[in-house]
Amino acid sequence: MAHIIVVGNEKGGAGKSTVSMHVATSLSRLGHRVGVLDLDLRQQTFGRFIENRKVTMEREGTDLPTPEYHDLPDIDPSELKDGENPYDRRLAMAIASLEHSQDFILIDCPGSHTRLSQVAHSLADTLVTPLNDSFVDFDLLAHIDPTSGKVTGPSVYSEMVWNARQLRAKAGLKPMDWVVVRNRLGAQMMHNKKKMGDAIDELSRRIGFRVAPGFNERVIFRELFTRGLTLLDLRDIGVMGQMNISNVAARQELRELMKALNLPGVEVKI
Repeated sequence: MAHIIVVGNEKGGAGKSTVSMHVATSLSRLGHRVGVLDLDLRQQTFGRFIENRKVTMEREGTDLPTPEYHDLPDIDPSELKDGENPYDRRLAMAIASLEHSQDFILIDCPGSHTRLSQVAHSLADTLVTPLNDSFVDFDLLAHIDPTSGKVTGPSVYSEMVWNARQLRAKAGLKPMDWVVVRNRLGAQMMHNKKKMGDAIDELSRRIGFRVAPGFNERVIFRELFTRGLTLLDLRDIGVMGQMNISNVAARQELRELMKALNLPGVEVKI
């Protein structure tokens, strides 16, 4: 059975699709079979990432390790049982078509609360939640007392993950490994970084997630999207000699993220 990785939160702009693409492509480079789904049926940023990658490979005449992208299958409404949600059926069919042929299934969720996202979270063996280093984003996980800075309780997204964990427990599935990734870190504002770090560490002990390092805020990620590339592809397309210190540091951040995820059967050698 494939190990299911879900990348999600309920706020846009946290770098979910960038994290999804780099994790999925890293696994492909390590020799694993990876199927990917994009549940943002409107924007489909992850799907566009894969599409751009195929165009670049054709133009450059190269073959880059690439995860296997799948759209959610269409269904005939007449096939639904009474009261059955069509999105539940479409996601279940997509998972069923991949779970025996892939080592990993990576699901990129939209930056909002949707039925598809809610169901996907209950399927996650590993849940990856990218989080901007901002208390605006942190409010999605928990409420903070403005005077003391102490966490006063979980917020909407944390409650949704809790419900997903309960559903997994009732179904007899293994516990979800929830990893919060501090993403798009800035080079400055050290005081804010420390306050965020303290708050996240406290919350992780209260509601049960691990904290992993993500990517610093870098221009290269915006440039890579239009070509469908990741940091690990630069050598293959002949620009490794142009790598600057920032790009080298970004590759190291990716290595650290992959190690921190601690995915089953994955030996990080990228």
